[in-house]
Amino acid sequence: MPAALARFERGRREEVEKIQHAADVSLVWFEHVARYLDFEPVQFAFGAMTRAKAITYDNLRLRAPAFVEKMDRAFAEGVRKEGFDVSLDKPAAPMFQPLRLREMVVPNRVAMSPMCMYSAEGGVPNDFHLVHYGARAIGGPGLMFTEMTCVSRDARITPGCAGLWNDEQEAAWRRIVDFVHANAATKFCLQLGHAGRKGATKLMWEGIDRPLESGGWEVMSASPLPYFPNSTVPREMNRADMDAVVTDFVLATERAERAGFDMLELHCAHGYLLASFLSPLTNHRTDAYGGSVENRLRFPLEVFAAMRAAWPAHKPMSVRVSATDWAEGGLTPEDSVAIASAFREAGVDLVDVSTGQTATVSRPLYGRMFQTPFAERIRNEAGTATMCVGNITTPDQINTILAAGRADIVALGRPHLSDPGFTLRAAAWYGADDIHCPPQYAPGKDQIFRNSVRDRADLEDLKVRGRPKTRAELRSPAEQAAT
Repeated sequence: MPAALARFERGRREEVEKIQHAADVSLVWFEHVARYLDFEPVQFAFGAMTRAKAITYDNLRLRAPAFVEKMDRAFAEGVRKEGFDVSLDKPAAPMFQPLRLREMVVPNRVAMSPMCMYSAEGGVPNDFHLVHYGARAIGGPGLMFTEMTCVSRDARITPGCAGLWNDEQEAAWRRIVDFVHANAATKFCLQLGHAGRKGATKLMWEGIDRPLESGGWEVMSASPLPYFPNSTVPREMNRADMDAVVTDFVLATERAERAGFDMLELHCAHGYLLASFLSPLTNHRTDAYGGSVENRLRFPLEVFAAMRAAWPAHKPMSVRVSATDWAEGGLTPEDSVAIASAFREAGVDLVDVSTGQTATVSRPLYGRMFQTPFAERIRNEAGTATMCVGNITTPDQINTILAAGRADIVALGRPHLSDPGFTLRAAAWYGADDIHCPPQYAPGKDQIFRNSVRDRADLEDLKVRGRPKTRAELRSPAEQAAT
């Protein structure tokens, strides 16, 4: 009997935990329903139906196509209010609706998330970066972020990190930006950052965040606390250090404009220098830059304000934040809303919401779209546009997030590494035939759009036959391919 019960427990645990998790997510939606009371009725209903992630946009298209058509039309009406002449008769899926950030128009709401490649030489991006960014821009995302690009030699995470502190680096980035603009409709955002106490470490595949055994450099942070016990102890920053860092960010901002980037993002997440000021786990200061969340915000806001003043007024800026430290004593939900609100008031146009990586005591709760609730809270409580990221892998998930009002644009990292044409494939599935494609690749676009029409017809045929569908059949071909 004990052996039989143990087998039963092992066999059922995963399914039971899925049900319990769905119930928890559903409960949170109802506990915070006030966030959604200003939504249009159709969007409110869609959010309620998809709150537990068990029902999705594509699933509803099969089960209740008329309802999803109303949802698409309501979303398109919202886009029209922003000044876009989009169709209401045959509205595009939410992920293929445009987005305006200041005077920059993002052609669709798919973003390639910033991902460090650790492949630069002396901070200079090279042919690898040209192919990496060029291929993914041609694949169709509306917005593409560079990896964290460091504002000085000592701001690097690793010896392989890209930088923007000298003329050679500026020329190399200009080459990549020019290629993207000449061959794609994708908008290109430069992410600038400083590693702080997580600097002078090995390449990711040699030991992520582990200190270099030789050839390192001095690191600094909000407080003299090492990341790992055997990490280099950072110097606590003084006013002169802060002034020097502000200058480095401003000079890099000016270089970014000369290189032709469309947008700029300030990295204030993942335990790097500016994040170390924001989190109470890493900021133990007793001066005006420590203690309350308002004090912890002072230096990051100083950097942002100096960059915003140096960056053209018509071009947007975003900030990446860690909305939680996933650890006791770390950032609270109220802190994250206050931080986002402060940046909004300082002139930020988009908050890129990530989580964790602040301290080694973090214990994240992973899962599908696991960071999206933080972006949703900031969007609907701080009143700022947000970008969500984190284990989002399918076009279906993107549309579900957008239609439910959980974020304004959705970023994906790993899916773009394995499939540079991720957005083009999704456009074919949803019939968004106005997606940009260079003429050299037009025959490929034509083929995938023809095939998708047949794939959708086959799926509709299964529905018409009326037999019970398997779980796999209820997923779209786009989702099946991604998983």
